[in-house]
Amino acid sequence: MVWEKEKIVGSCIVGGAAFAVGASFLHLFLKGELPLGLGLGLSSPWRILRKRKPVRVYMDGCFDMMHYGHCNALRQARALGDQLVVGVVSDEEIIANKGPPVTPLHERMTMVKAVKWVDEVISDAPYAITEEFMKKLFDEYQIDYIIHGDDPCVLPDGSDAYALAKKAGRYKQIKRTEGVSSTDIVGRMLLCVRERTVSDTHSRSSLQRQFSHGHNSPKFDDGGSSGTRVSHFLPTSRRIVQFSNGKGPGPDARIIYIDGAFDLFHAGHVEILRRARELGDFLLVGIHNDQTVSAKRGTHRPIMNLHERSLSVLACRYVDEVIIGAPWEVSRDTITTFDISLVVHGTVAESDDFQKEEDNPYAVPISMGIFEILESPLDITTSTIIRRIVANHEAYQKRNAKKEASEKKYYEQKSFVVGD
Repeated sequence: MVWEKEKIVGSCIVGGAAFAVGASFLHLFLKGELPLGLGLGLSSPWRILRKRKPVRVYMDGCFDMMHYGHCNALRQARALGDQLVVGVVSDEEIIANKGPPVTPLHERMTMVKAVKWVDEVISDAPYAITEEFMKKLFDEYQIDYIIHGDDPCVLPDGSDAYALAKKAGRYKQIKRTEGVSSTDIVGRMLLCVRERTVSDTHSRSSLQRQFSHGHNSPKFDDGGSSGTRVSHFLPTSRRIVQFSNGKGPGPDARIIYIDGAFDLFHAGHVEILRRARELGDFLLVGIHNDQTVSAKRGTHRPIMNLHERSLSVLACRYVDEVIIGAPWEVSRDTITTFDISLVVHGTVAESDDFQKEEDNPYAVPISMGIFEILESPLDITTSTIIRRIVANHEAYQKRNAKKEASEKKYYEQKSFVVGD
């Protein structure tokens, strides 16, 4: 009997302690002070009691001539929260603060929406975070933090565009992706128009100079055939893994294959990839190497090197996998190795001469009855973007001068504060 009484008392003490601990955990959990999963199994009923509010982060930008550096910034921003909301600055705001954009708002929206780390997009975002817009972000969009890179974003008056967010304590910073910038890309573009008449040389040099200020100054040679633009980008396996999905096709997946240069990745590329993905379960993209692109498009192509182009394509939500350095001809071996169900090609491209070539790169899939030409939703090519830059060189010259003046004011004000 004594042992039984002791057992009963002991059970009551243990049970009471367990209840007290459980009640304390519940109290902390409901208050949001207990991290999810702390000492609790995934199937625990405690998780059902209160679902943690997702951390929503906001990042904005012009995203003009969008490149893998922009995509990497969005990837880093997404890693700071559970949901990423992206604001795309309007054409009018860009013109007022920087000068005319190369790509209009609808194309920039297409590009941003296609980035796989983006959950939501706000059109016509303001260039600077105002009190009114910041309140809208916090109240209407339930934003927890505003994100920007460690490079300065300066208004025409020299002030910091994110000063209010920093003051509110709701600002977080990410690292800028070194080795690429819109300035750098424009410098490379100019090499593609160097074969124009001598009378255009001054204009091209002027345009190159106005884009040569910044983190990466493009090298440009007006004479001879030896001028080259060497990319600062240093590819690593880690960066490729960061951009990859890490998943292969299912056992019965319908695999669609599309190949190309995908140089200066633009809205036209995004839309044809979207169309291709709709035809199957898994989209495999073949990206031609630099030598192949140069042979087919000219000495100064591609503008972006193979690994830069691969990252831009990998960042697209419609793409499941890429072949880095895909062969020009789609062979039977390639089709068998990757279990390709259908090979597609868009109607808009730099050249459709492949249909006239003796050695048609799609001869094998055509003979197998697995080739299809898709109607391209947008009439945009890499050459389209280059023509926009060259045609508007005066406007871009003013744009760069405005940017330089703003940054000068910003650093002068910063130096004054430090001096005080």
